[in-house]
Amino acid sequence: MDVRIGVTQTARELTFEVEDDQRKDLSSRVDAALSGATDVLWVTDRKGREVAIPAAKIAYVELGTSEERRIGFGG
Repeated sequence: MDVRIGVTQTARELTFEVEDDQRKDLSSRVDAALSGATDVLWVTDRKGREVAIPAAKIAYVELGTSEERRIGFGG
């Protein structure tokens, strides 16, 4: 699953992939961070890297499905 997180006062967004079965868990953790229940949102990507985002700096979170990368011409 593709995840994009916008961070306030930053021109770039954080983009990474997580396992598809993490959608519900990640959604719950984002809700907790945005409601103030936790100060930091921790996300672990498919490669095992952990990313910490201060909850107060989260502008938006987009959860999408991973798409196959297309190469060449075609539709």
